[in-house]
Amino acid sequence: MGLTRKRKRELKKLQGNAERLWEEQRDVLDHASHVIREARRQAGNFAREEVSPKVVGAYEARLKPVVSSTRDRVSDVVPAVTSVVGSAVAVLNAVRDPHLREALLKTAKKAPPKPSFGAGRIVLIGVGVLAAAGLAYAVWQTLRADDDLWVEDQPEETHLDDI
Repeated sequence: MGLTRKRKRELKKLQGNAERLWEEQRDVLDHASHVIREARRQAGNFAREEVSPKVVGAYEARLKPVVSSTRDRVSDVVPAVTSVVGSAVAVLNAVRDPHLREALLKTAKKAPPKPSFGAGRIVLIGVGVLAAAGLAYAVWQTLRADDDLWVEDQPEETHLDDI
């Protein structure tokens, strides 16, 4: 069963409209691409001319003094953090050891734990909590403000009557 002439004409007209729409969409996309490229260029210029100097100024005025004052404190924290991380790695290696697992299973004298939640996970959770607590404590000790705790002695006032 074929199409009538009227339907064929309508389909050709619809096809022509679709092709024109496609061409218009391509033009719109080309124009949008050009606008986006220009906006990217302008944003780069703005960042280079306006934002970057303000960021550098804020860094120099606010962040650099804090960084330089905490540099010594960080050097005190690094050994503590590395020891906590080293201990955690040692425990992880011990937990992965198959001989240790066999020994734990023999001494437990009960059915092996379910595979979904085993003793290794409990140990790992404990190690993780201890490592996080140690790290948090080290950071807190480093960054707390000890400068405000000290009060300088006031010089004694001399009265003219005492002379």
